[in-house]
Amino acid sequence: MIAINLSPEIEKRLEQLEKATGRTKTSFLEEAITEYLGDLEDLYLAEQELTDIKEGRSSTKPLSEVMKRYGLGN
Repeated sequence: MIAINLSPEIEKRLEQLEKATGRTKTSFLEEAITEYLGDLEDLYLAEQELTDIKEGRSSTKPLSEVMKRYGLGN
């Protein structure tokens, strides 16, 4: 379990949303965190892969090769 302190403005918005939809504040927070966490994972993993490519720990493939491998394009 994680406890967080929210600003009064965010708390009020969550309460209004809770009343309007019948969903819990926790469900909205879980949804928001899950969505944002996915974005963060994509960002940081992409940044790490770019660093690995620049430092020679990983390599790239031409788009034409990838398309051919998966039967895409001409």
